Amino acid sequence: MRSSLLQSSLTRGCKVTSALRVGHTSRGSFLGAEQEPPAAAAESSDSERSLCRSAVPAAPDGKAPGMGHSLRAAALLAFVVLSVLVSLLITSLKQFGSGSTRFFNATNPEELRRGLDDQLRERRKEILPLLLPLADGDEKNGVLGEAQHSSDSALDLSLWNEVTLGTGKAHRDQMGCESLVDVRAVEVLGSGYTKLVVKANVAGGQAVALKMVNEQGVDMRKCLKEFKDAQGCRELVSYKLRKEMLLLQRLRHPNVIKICYIVSIHRGRVAVILEQGAPLQMIQLLQTPWEDRFRVCLDLVRLLHFLSRSPLGSVGLLDFQPRQFVTVSGQLKLTDLDDVSAGELACRTHADCTLKFPHRNFTVLCSTRGVCDGLNEKRNIYNAYRFFFTYLLPHQAPPGLTHLVDHIMNTTGELKADINQTLQAFEHILLLYKSGLHLDNLHPSALRGESCGKEYRCWPSYSQQGCVLSVHSAREAAHICNSHSQCSSFTLTGQKTWTGEKLL
Repeated sequence: MRSSLLQSSLTRGCKVTSALRVGHTSRGSFLGAEQEPPAAAAESSDSERSLCRSAVPAAPDGKAPGMGHSLRAAALLAFVVLSVLVSLLITSLKQFGSGSTRFFNATNPEELRRGLDDQLRERRKEILPLLLPLADGDEKNGVLGEAQHSSDSALDLSLWNEVTLGTGKAHRDQMGCESLVDVRAVEVLGSGYTKLVVKANVAGGQAVALKMVNEQGVDMRKCLKEFKDAQGCRELVSYKLRKEMLLLQRLRHPNVIKICYIVSIHRGRVAVILEQGAPLQMIQLLQTPWEDRFRVCLDLVRLLHFLSRSPLGSVGLLDFQPRQFVTVSGQLKLTDLDDVSAGELACRTHADCTLKFPHRNFTVLCSTRGVCDGLNEKRNIYNAYRFFFTYLLPHQAPPGLTHLVDHIMNTTGELKADINQTLQAFEHILLLYKSGLHLDNLHPSALRGESCGKEYRCWPSYSQQGCVLSVHSAREAAHICNSHSQCSSFTLTGQKTWTGEKLL
């Protein structure tokens, strides 16, 4: 990324010395200084020579120092060599930049349009695989195939019309955009280089997330600076949003954010209305009961199981951070599909199939088909272990389930289990937890008296005002109450959790 940014700034004729002095800015930014004029370069060379001369101390008699000053001469030689190398580096960078600025510095409208058309064709190539129906063999093997060489006749044009024209125009039998005239923006949820996400309320007060192209974003400003074509740049920048729409349509799953509607606004502007979720806050999640933390991990594993054999083949999540997820009514959902990889990585040798993590490396086999079989699946599992399981699973797990949780931690941390085995392990824990079978070895506890005791707080709790926990039965409630020194009695409420556990 850094090298591409430097190349981009050089091809725009930026001042190299200024770039070296300022350094790299954030992704997508540009160093807009003009190319250094020859006079300035000559002045710089003179100053460098002056600096080199000033580094040589004069002898007391005004003559050059003798051979006796060996240490001083060595230092001078090193300084001169370093100066020459730096000068050569700067000169070569300037030459490289001046030889690559023909296109980006073009002022001819036809040249600019050709350059923009080239960019649009590249974006179209990225879209084509998402519009192609997959053969059964391709889906099974997790390979997209030669989608880029297929004819337009094989494409799912109805899907493309939907993300281009909007849901209302693509499907006349559905409600039109006029039904959304009462959409009211409430607040900005997030903005990036390409997209803007706004919280909005539709008719009836339902909260949704409205995602659209950020026309004040870095990508739009960059395009306008290069091509000077507002309509063309809007089309170019919108491809990223359209690609995400297609991915959301292809990867429909309970743990993927749901598209409610696609709206064509005006002059090629497209927006997508998504169900709104709450950002996943790990610090807050760590303070919730184990049952809720287990649910997040279970949802994640179910999602990864689907991605391992999705309609697009094996899908890898390249940016596996909690910020890519939200919760909707307590259910985990993937909301950002910017960085996904559909299809396995191509390879020639086993060394091409190495997964590199900060503290561990893993290698999968390069198959006879020339792809790294299972690479996406293993990357997803280990990232789930790194970012989710490590923090959410072991802490305060029920004693009867601890050994099963430890088994999951060991197999996912060492990549000894595939996603099928991992999902089976999670579903087994869920079955034991919901049925109460994990309580079979619970020591019998005498029920306390039903006299009302004083409320007290415990952690973690479903309430900040008292100690509210989930239990399977009165027997488990009595066991928990006996383990709390402040507990003198308990009450089973009529409320239940997502697993059917009772709140006390």
